[in-house]
Amino acid sequence: MTTQPLQPTTPSRNQADDKVDPEQLRRATLASSVGSALEYYDFYIFGLATALIFGPLFFAPLGATGALLAAFGTYGVGFAARPFGGLIFGYIGDRFGRKQVLLLTVGLMGGASFAIGLLPTYSQAGMVGAILLVVLRIVQGLGAGAEQAGATTLISEVAPRKRRGFFAALPFVGIQIGTLLGAGTFALLGLARPEVLEGWLWRLPFLASVLLIAVAIYIRLKLKETPVFQELEKHKNVTKNPLGVLWRSSKKNVLIGIGLRMGENGNSTIYSTLLVGFMAAKGGIFEGDKFIGPVGLLIAAGFSAVMVITFGALSDRVGRIKVYRYGALFQLVFAFPAFYLISLGNVTLVWIVMSVGIALGVQSMLGPQCAMLPELFGATHRFTGVAMSREISAVFAGGIAPFVGGVLLAVTNQSWMVLAGYSLVLAAISFATTFVAPETVGRDLNLVEDAT
Repeated sequence: MTTQPLQPTTPSRNQADDKVDPEQLRRATLASSVGSALEYYDFYIFGLATALIFGPLFFAPLGATGALLAAFGTYGVGFAARPFGGLIFGYIGDRFGRKQVLLLTVGLMGGASFAIGLLPTYSQAGMVGAILLVVLRIVQGLGAGAEQAGATTLISEVAPRKRRGFFAALPFVGIQIGTLLGAGTFALLGLARPEVLEGWLWRLPFLASVLLIAVAIYIRLKLKETPVFQELEKHKNVTKNPLGVLWRSSKKNVLIGIGLRMGENGNSTIYSTLLVGFMAAKGGIFEGDKFIGPVGLLIAAGFSAVMVITFGALSDRVGRIKVYRYGALFQLVFAFPAFYLISLGNVTLVWIVMSVGIALGVQSMLGPQCAMLPELFGATHRFTGVAMSREISAVFAGGIAPFVGGVLLAVTNQSWMVLAGYSLVLAAISFATTFVAPETVGRDLNLVEDAT
C-alpha cells in the first residue's frame, strides 16, 4: 500500500467505545491469552530446566559451576534474540496487520520448544546437543520477541477505552496459566528419581508444547484485524517504515518503556529463575532440592492470575502512573526483607516471599503496563514501539539476570544480599522512570502521535 503523509485520525471521544465488537473482543482476549500461556509455559520450562538440569545434561565437561553458568548463558541468548524478533515482527505488524504476527510467533516459539525435547544430550552426541540447544533458544527468542507486544497491541486496540487496563491485563492471565503449567510440570518431575528425570522425563514438558501450539493457531485463524489498523488502512496512513518513524519521533517513549520494564521483568526473572537456581545449587539453602522452587512459583502464579487483572483495573480508575509507581516502590522496599527471610531456610517463608514478590511486587507493575505500553505510541508504529520497549528491556532486565546473578553469587560465596541488591536496583530504575513518563489512561489509540 502506498504510504501517504500521516494524517491524524481523531474520532469523537466515545467513538472507539461505541464500536467495540463483543465477539471480536472475546476472540482477541482468548487468542492473546493462549499465546501468552504458550510463551510463558516455554519460558518457565526452559528457565527451570536451565536452573535445575540443563547444566549436567548439555555442559557436563565444564564442571558443576561452569555448567550452570553455561546453561544460564544459553538462557540469556534467547533474550538477546528477542529485540531482533521484535524488530522483524514489529515491522510486519505495523505494515501488514497485527493478526499476521500472532500466527507467525506462536509457530516459532512452540516449534522450537518441541524440538528441544528431541535434542541429544552431551552423553549421546557431545557438544552437538549444546550447539543445537543454543540455536533453538535463539529461534524461541525470535518468536517470543513479538508475542507479548502483539498480544498487548491487539487487545488494547480492541478493548473499550474506559476499561482498557482491565481488558489489556486479561491476556496476561495466560502468563500465569503458562507459569502454572510449567512450574506445576517441573514440581511433579521433581518427585521423580534424578536418573529418570535426567534420562528421558525432562523431555516431556517440551514435547507437550505441541498441544498449546495447535490450540493457539486454531483460535488465531478466526481473528479479525483490529479496528485501529483497519482505520489506518482506510485513511492510507499505514507506513512502509515503522522503525524509521519510531526512530524519528519515539526515542524518548521507547526509553521510558525500557525503564518501566526493568523492575517488572527483571524481578520476575530473579524470582522465577535465579532464585530457584540459587536455592537448589550446591551450597545453596536447599541444596539439590528440585521441588521447593517450582512449588513456590506454582503458588505465586495462582495469586498472580488474580492480581494482574486487579492492578490493571485499578489503573483504569486511578491512573497507570500511580499504580506503577507504588508497585515499583513496594518492590524496592521489599527487596532486602524478602531475601533475608528466604535465607533463613524455612520452606513456608520461602513460598510466602515468592508469592508476595511476584503476585504483589511484579503484578502491580505488569497490570498497568499491559495497557500503558501501547498507549505510549502512535497507531502507525505502535507494534514496533511496544516490541522494542519490551524486548530491549528484556535483554538488560530479565535476559542477563540469571547469568550476572550467577556470577555475583559465585564470587560472593552464595550471599543472599546479592539477590536483594539486584532486585532493589531494578525496582529503583522503574520507580524513577514513573516521574518522567506521561499519564496515558483513556488515550485515543487511533491517534498517530505519541503520548507526551
